[in-house]
Amino acid sequence: MLAHITTFAIHGVESRQVTVEVDIRPGLPAFTIVGLGDRAVRESRERVRSAILNSGFEFPARRITVNLAPAALRKEGPGFDLAIACGVLAAVGELPASVLERVAIFGELALGGELRPCRGVLAVAEGAVAAGLGGLVLPAVHGREAALVDGLGVHGAIGLAEVVAILRGESDGQPPPPDDDGATAPLGPALDLADVRGHGGPLRALAIAAAGGHNLLLAGPPGTGKTMLAQRLSSILPPLSRAEAIEVTRIQGVAGMRPGGGLVTERPFRAPHHTISASGLVGGGSQPMPGEATLAHNGVLFLDELAEFARPALEALRQPLEDGRVAIVRGQRRAVFPTRFMLVASTNPCPCGYAGMSRCRCGEADIARYRRRLSGPLLDRLDLLVDVQRPTPADFAAGPVCRSAVERERVVAARARQVARLDGTGASCNAHLDGALVRRHVALDPAAAAVLRRAYERGALSPRGHDRVLRVARTIADLEDAGTVGADHLLEALSFRQDVAEGSEEEAA
Repeated sequence: MLAHITTFAIHGVESRQVTVEVDIRPGLPAFTIVGLGDRAVRESRERVRSAILNSGFEFPARRITVNLAPAALRKEGPGFDLAIACGVLAAVGELPASVLERVAIFGELALGGELRPCRGVLAVAEGAVAAGLGGLVLPAVHGREAALVDGLGVHGAIGLAEVVAILRGESDGQPPPPDDDGATAPLGPALDLADVRGHGGPLRALAIAAAGGHNLLLAGPPGTGKTMLAQRLSSILPPLSRAEAIEVTRIQGVAGMRPGGGLVTERPFRAPHHTISASGLVGGGSQPMPGEATLAHNGVLFLDELAEFARPALEALRQPLEDGRVAIVRGQRRAVFPTRFMLVASTNPCPCGYAGMSRCRCGEADIARYRRRLSGPLLDRLDLLVDVQRPTPADFAAGPVCRSAVERERVVAARARQVARLDGTGASCNAHLDGALVRRHVALDPAAAAVLRRAYERGALSPRGHDRVLRVARTIADLEDAGTVGADHLLEALSFRQDVAEGSEEEAA
């Protein structure tokens, strides 16, 4: 007797359709699983046998062969348990084959037959819709997450016996809770720009970065508020669109961060420690998994004390920053992870942090060695370099310069202008413009064009820096609701890159 069950394997942050073929023949009792499964898949034999028996069904004492097709696709994790168990029951006539052709089945089994959470349910649900299936049977804890995908009947169950009842038409399963109940709430106390004293220039740069999705480097002595500023960036970022929220939810589900959660509503803010490895930052491992760069997709990746990060880890960020994606290749496996994030970093000017002050005891060689930890190509990918110095006593005693609620309104309005202008281009904000889109959508008045030409002729900008300045200038114009980029907009954008360009030239010399 032969049965076919449809399930899915997680590959990167997406799913791949897998057909579970179960063949039962007379012979000595045996249970074999083939199809390039990992150890967790091979161990499912014991979970499936115990779950079937403990759920009140008979386990066939015959020769059972399970094939996970396509055989060339590597299968990982315990999410195939439920599909294999249903295949065994279908092969002995416990389940109707006609129903199994229209649904996908996904979930891990406990020895007692209970269903346990698995990672990647949203990706599985999207795969089921793409495959033309009408339903998905899975652990009830994931019902809310799977229900985010339109056009799919979601049937949650708490155990194998309930799954059998659903497939026999005797039950509809556990209904998924409303999506609103699963929305994520902000963690911890709300952070506001009103907490910052002084720092008018850095706060302006923060608003520009948020409005255009630009990368930002905060440089200055310790204790001047660099980390405080970066942590409050999230308070002025625009809300996630529905498509962005689905992407973030899928990524976090694949990473196993949201068992039973609903739609993510807050932009990610990731702040890894400086001891992180290159694979931890951009993804990798023998079984490729998302790194911090992917977990920050559509959000912020904050690297505090940038110069303390290992050079290989920082250099690994160059391609993700430029392309918005990273391809991880391990042997014959290739996984592509999205990496559209805002890079926000902070650094000190020297090992002690007080370069240029009387209290600094670092030699010139120490300072040069410290600054060489940040390569010119990496710095060239940063749009805004901001000098954060100690506020004056008057600034420190004064009230707040701005508040997050007001700045967020300006940022949201600027992003709305960008979305309307870039409709149909595949870009959603100015930071995502490639060279062709920059030339098409960034119009300069004659004075601004002359300023940019002189800056480029002096060698202050690389070709990449030339386009990045135009993107920032376009964002500054968007904040002012200006249709054309003027000289003032361009001069302000250049002011955020001059120090980077000069530092890179000195390092090269």
